[in-house]
Amino acid sequence: MDWKIELVAIPVTDVDRAKAFYVDQVGFHADHDHQVSDTLRFVQLTPPGSACSIVLGTGTTEMAPGSQKGVQVVVPDVEAARGELVAHGVQASEVDAQPWGSFVYFSDPDGNTWALQQVPPRP
Repeated sequence: MDWKIELVAIPVTDVDRAKAFYVDQVGFHADHDHQVSDTLRFVQLTPPGSACSIVLGTGTTEMAPGSQKGVQVVVPDVEAARGELVAHGVQASEVDAQPWGSFVYFSDPDGNTWALQQVPPRP
């Protein structure tokens, strides 16, 4: 039986600001934005090429805004990914090269943190 992670909640204070950040600056695709009721808004965004999406909105999680720490995304070229983020106004760390991969870190406007990882070539 396959177990697939396909949706991760990202807690935010301002849904429209967060959506604009992830779509316009980070480059995620806006899949859905639906106001289900007065207390539930469901916004689903997907990183390019990913099988896993994020959800943000109102009524989608009980986590405090900014409390999602360390979501990691694998990219083929961390330098190029960092360049795209910086070009779109995202404050991203310098590349942190480790034996198990090269990393770039950034945060969304609420303080949720992300890591981009370029996996080293496998023998």
